[in-house]
Amino acid sequence: MNGLYQTFAITLMNLRSLPARIGPSLVIVVGIAGVVAVLVSLLSMAKGFSATLNGVSDEGRVVVLRGGSTDEMSSGIGTQQARLIVTKPGVAREDNDALAAGETYVIADIPKRGNESPANLPLRGVEPTSFAVRDEVRIVQGRNIKFGRYELIAGVKAANQFQGLDVGNRLPLRGVDWEVVGLFETGGTIHESETWVDNALLVSNLNRGGGYTSMIVKLESPLDYDQFKQALDDDPQLETNPIRESDYYSGQSEGMTGLIENFGYSVGFVMAIGAVFAALNTMYSAVSTRSVEIATLRALGFGSTPVVISVMVEALVLASLGGAIGAGLAFGFFNGYTASTMGGTFSQVSFDFAVTEDLIVRGILWSLFIGLIGGLVPSIAAARQPVTVALRGM
Repeated sequence: MNGLYQTFAITLMNLRSLPARIGPSLVIVVGIAGVVAVLVSLLSMAKGFSATLNGVSDEGRVVVLRGGSTDEMSSGIGTQQARLIVTKPGVAREDNDALAAGETYVIADIPKRGNESPANLPLRGVEPTSFAVRDEVRIVQGRNIKFGRYELIAGVKAANQFQGLDVGNRLPLRGVDWEVVGLFETGGTIHESETWVDNALLVSNLNRGGGYTSMIVKLESPLDYDQFKQALDDDPQLETNPIRESDYYSGQSEGMTGLIENFGYSVGFVMAIGAVFAALNTMYSAVSTRSVEIATLRALGFGSTPVVISVMVEALVLASLGGAIGAGLAFGFFNGYTASTMGGTFSQVSFDFAVTEDLIVRGILWSLFIGLIGGLVPSIAAARQPVTVALRGM
């Protein structure tokens, strides 16, 4: 008898008998669905956090930090240094003015909505040219700040997470009441988790005597980066660390993204062990209840290989069903869900969970792996059982 036909016949018989074994089958489906739902949900958190920071992807912008610094919080750029930086080759210009801005990045303790405990709200002092350099900024409610006034605009995600950031409110920060005059979007990037104010007023309020924590510079072309960096390195009056903006934020996201992914896989692995044992128990039970059927088929000339394959197919079908349900649950409940966590500068970063296609595929592949392990041993046991021993059970 043709081996392919045998495999098809036994597999079809097994699948047709699933409704009669709905209880044990649901154990596999529900168990694996839970594993995949948790795994995909945790990985979507890492994916969303990474996407928020890596969304700042203009290769033609450079963050200039003090030499030896790796983030804005630990950096400092003097006013005289800033004047020298904007004279370097490769800096883009508009109406003969350099498209560059000195900015000051600090954090403020503001309670989150629904929670009186203070959290770290990012506060960025900006200059008028900041908006020309970051041309993705869009005011979506209210208006932009007027420089020289104690006014503040908030990213939409910061406004959703923190108290007091509604347009028209006055927010006490660093001893001064700042009026919230607008909300802005930047296409879902990390800047939507920040609040922006007049840099000169912020620095004065902080008693820093001028200067910035960093500079943001727009180049004429992304290809000018090496030339610009070399010019900064060659100037003995400067000690700077220029980083492409995309690389800067990518580096900020790596640690947290890796931590979340490792945690997700660890939890998924532990849960998968339980799901494998559930699958083993269910498949052993299924094989045991049909041992006489299997032995009869083998006595009629069916080979052991079709038996192994048929049991494996059944396990994989149940596993893939569980994987699809789990991925669907993760997508339905968590895709687009907004959360916040601590970023690389110890400030709150708001981001949306992102259940992407590759995460769904990853979850279903994980479910198939569980089904493969859970069905392999019972299928081999079914094929190796002596026909005479099984037929005695009749």
